[in-house]
Amino acid sequence: MENVGIIHELPVELSNQIAAGEVIERPASVVKELVENSIDAQASQVLITVKQAGLKSIEVNDNGKGISADDVEVAFLPHTTSKISTDHDLFNVRTLGFRGEALASIASVSKLTVNTSTDGKVATRAKFSGNELVKKETFARSKGTTMTVEDLFFNTPARLKYVKSLHTELNKIVDIVDRLAMGHPDISFRLIHEGKDLVWTSGNDNLQQTIAGIYGRTIASHMLDFENSDPDYEIKGYFSKPDTTRSNRSYISLILNGRYIRNFQLTNAVIRGYGSKLMVARFPIAVVDIKMDPALVDINVHPTKQEVRLSNEGHISDLISEGIRQRLSNQNLIPDAVKNLGRKETISKIDTYKPEQISLSDIGTIDKINEPLSTRAIESEQEVPMEEIPKVSERFETPMTGMPIFKDPKHLNSWDQRLKQEVEEKIRVVPATDNEEKSQEVSDFPDLRYIGQIHGTYLVAESQDGFYLIDQHAAQERVNYEYYRKEIGKVSNDQQKLLVPIVLDYPNSESILIKEKKPILESIGLYLDDFGQNSFVVNTHPTWFVPGQEESTIKEMIDYVLNDSKISVAAFREKNAIMMSCKRAIKANHHIDDREAVQLLNNLTKAENPYNCPHGRPVLVEFSNKDLEKMFKRIQDPHDTRESDE
Repeated sequence: MENVGIIHELPVELSNQIAAGEVIERPASVVKELVENSIDAQASQVLITVKQAGLKSIEVNDNGKGISADDVEVAFLPHTTSKISTDHDLFNVRTLGFRGEALASIASVSKLTVNTSTDGKVATRAKFSGNELVKKETFARSKGTTMTVEDLFFNTPARLKYVKSLHTELNKIVDIVDRLAMGHPDISFRLIHEGKDLVWTSGNDNLQQTIAGIYGRTIASHMLDFENSDPDYEIKGYFSKPDTTRSNRSYISLILNGRYIRNFQLTNAVIRGYGSKLMVARFPIAVVDIKMDPALVDINVHPTKQEVRLSNEGHISDLISEGIRQRLSNQNLIPDAVKNLGRKETISKIDTYKPEQISLSDIGTIDKINEPLSTRAIESEQEVPMEEIPKVSERFETPMTGMPIFKDPKHLNSWDQRLKQEVEEKIRVVPATDNEEKSQEVSDFPDLRYIGQIHGTYLVAESQDGFYLIDQHAAQERVNYEYYRKEIGKVSNDQQKLLVPIVLDYPNSESILIKEKKPILESIGLYLDDFGQNSFVVNTHPTWFVPGQEESTIKEMIDYVLNDSKISVAAFREKNAIMMSCKRAIKANHHIDDREAVQLLNNLTKAENPYNCPHGRPVLVEFSNKDLEKMFKRIQDPHDTRESDE
């Protein structure tokens, strides 16, 4: 019987749908690809309008270069692009898009209409359905492009089963626009859903103002700027103070040459820059802008282009960490107790959109779910008073393209002035120092006079500007930590001999790892001798061990090695310094005499970082004189008692 070949080439329509499965996962993917095309087209204004969280329609309108009439049809063919021509271009990509997959993938799973003009006179309108050209005509419009995507996944209904609730999908769209706006503060972005503004940035190339439009003016005004660089890399951005944190890492935005990326090591570099100033399981808000030669990064490793491969990733991480550490080293980080107690919970602007406003009648395969909204969307810890925001009619006009344009520059200038004034009032600018140990010379830590103790847990002290509550356990933890960090780092030969050696038994797998990591244990003066196949004996220990806790301390040290097989010597010393400082600190509900309390406060004032314990908790909080006067109504609004002349 003659063999018949069964391998065949896939039809273009089917291959496009397969490609769309990698590139177009949800409505937010469409928004990302279309907005990136607008950015590549050198647009200065981008308007995104969505309905039903993008499942009914997505419209992206820009004032960019436009697409010529001859290129309109070609642009929607697979792997067609104007961005690269040779393999050399592939490794020097300076645009956000380059793979030639986005438009073909989007058109294959939707009904798409493109209106575009390159000269602001003659324009081309083309309609596609499932990647087939349905209609093409000529008309007039201003320069730029409008892409309208309707009925997403209409020909791939199975894909709808994996779409989440409309609130979740809308949050994803907001998140994408947020990141793109922070990566391009020189472009005005506006996102409208069901007629309501969700994102609106000015595009005046002020990153802090862009952050204010996304996270709120209160958060933006409290963020610190930083920068660091070398001949190959330039790092700059903004990050929140340690008292403004979130419960996950998603508020850390990494921008590489204008492209939002995800990178675990660089995200951890931001966190590492805070040292022990962050509380456990709390994460900062940060925007890190990285500029580097495109030849040093490979962005062609994932269809969505959000995961990249970097050259010398470890060095970039060090630049980020060091830049943040230096900026924090000269900041007064004492929390204001009254302001923290009165701070409102963060809210999501999407919460203002009720589920019943969104109809699902056209999408029968998705259930209507009224689930709680993620707060990852635009957040503000303090609403901006409506009277401070110019009316839409005063700020914007709507030309043929529908693009937002500032009509009266004075409103933008007044916003800039308010933000600048608030930053100057709330962020103390102190000349940076290269050495964290010198931070006390410039940080103006208050001179504390001890008053008393509350519930055996908190110390009360006063200064010229107010009074302070000090957590005695956190304070002594900080003092102890800085002592042990230095002692552990010395690795002296001062050893205490044990009268009775400690014998430790471990399973085969763990004993192998312990033997491999002996040099790390020895780096802090802990020496293990083999004692049989899976046992170890300890005959001496460093003199700084707490008497009576030798065995438990040694076991905890070994546990660090077992739990993290890649732990470095520096990280190991840090963990042990934190452990020892906690073991030897005063506990809560422990009464101390005045002499001990005064000595603790004196030691605290000499600490490199007197603001946080090694776990990131605040050591002290401040009640300023002004706060007290407000609480007791000594400061009141003036009353005009004059009688009216009328």
